[in-house]
Amino acid sequence: MDFNPEVDEYLKKKNHPLTSEIQRVREIIMATDNKISETIKWSSPTFMYKGNIASYFMNAKKHVSLMFHKGATIHDPSGLLEGDGKEARTAKFFDMEDIESKKEALESAIREWIRMQDA
Repeated sequence: MDFNPEVDEYLKKKNHPLTSEIQRVREIIMATDNKISETIKWSSPTFMYKGNIASYFMNAKKHVSLMFHKGATIHDPSGLLEGDGKEARTAKFFDMEDIESKKEALESAIREWIRMQDA
């Protein structure tokens, strides 16, 4: 898992109240598959594989908000991805316990994105 130092620096400077939770979600996503990379796009940490997977919505302060840019196309039987927009879906994580309880669903959504991109 190759963390981008640019993202490390961004998170350090941002000093978000949920930095530990943001970092844990980041670790889960990056550990899911070594094909995933991360960068700063739209002033936010963004995960990528053959396109943009998801970006943090850093203005949320009461939960970690992760927007899946094409989330509507991701098969998600767990219900992790919320919303009814044409393309985007959001995953919300409220604390460490919530993150761990949704870990498998998050990994599944990431793997499904990779599968779709490789098909």
